[in-house]
Amino acid sequence: METSRIAVAGASGLIGSALVRSLAADGHEVVRLVRRTPRAKDEVEWDPERQYVDAAGLVGCDAVVNLAGAGIGDRRWTDAYKRKIRDSRLLGTAALAEAVASLDRPPQVFLNGSAMGIYGDTGERAVDESAPPAIGFLPSLCVEWEEAAAPAEEAGVRTVFARTGLVVAAKGGAWGRLFPLFKAGLGGRMGDGRQYWSYIALHDHVAALRFLIDSESLSGPFNLTAPEPLTNREITAAMGRVLRRPAVFAVPAPVLKVVLGEMAQEVLGSQRVVPARLLESGFTFAFPGIEEAIRAVR
Repeated sequence: METSRIAVAGASGLIGSALVRSLAADGHEVVRLVRRTPRAKDEVEWDPERQYVDAAGLVGCDAVVNLAGAGIGDRRWTDAYKRKIRDSRLLGTAALAEAVASLDRPPQVFLNGSAMGIYGDTGERAVDESAPPAIGFLPSLCVEWEEAAAPAEEAGVRTVFARTGLVVAAKGGAWGRLFPLFKAGLGGRMGDGRQYWSYIALHDHVAALRFLIDSESLSGPFNLTAPEPLTNREITAAMGRVLRRPAVFAVPAPVLKVVLGEMAQEVLGSQRVVPARLLESGFTFAFPGIEEAIRAVR
């Protein structure tokens, strides 16, 4: 699309901040949703917990992007933190979708975050967007998360769900924790290492989001993962090669379960998720291979 006005919730996060930089560099007007009194003309106030959005600040936006939510891997999954993970996504999405639907001139697209966690543990079976949701905390969360965008869809706004994989980035997210370990020579496989990890370079993730924003017809779920998922053993070996450090310190599954609690199932579980709809739509990955993705950010 030509120079546009685009609102972004979650603009301070790993993906959101990279998206904002990319859009601004190309001359787009970016409106950042903030949870405080705005201090700049490019800020709009919102409060996900109170389901409040200053809808007037969204007037004239061509796209609204929602990437907000408490970090999945930031803390141990206590019951309280699981509520925070859920509420931060569902309440915020519902509030934004309703604000979008209330506008006399709604944006052309509402792009909402989601996650590949919707598919659960797929073992060695490759899954695309046609696969049904699994059962469990994250799959149920993702289903509700996407359903919360219904007001925008019902208002006729093209609605897209970005089902994000593991983002390869030097800082932030799960990968941001791996880099320091491997650089210190303390990296290695997790569990037996046979579980599939569906990754995506941060550059490609941002490019995919922009591709979905710019499209005039694409809607529904899109897996934002590289074309060829790899096992944890293959990925940790690649980390060792690229960073020129040994990758010999395997972390046994029982240790991960003690340290991470319920969240360990996401590290030890296997998710072989492929981006069928992105590829069918003509999107091209700049860093499809794991070594390319690691070199792009190290």
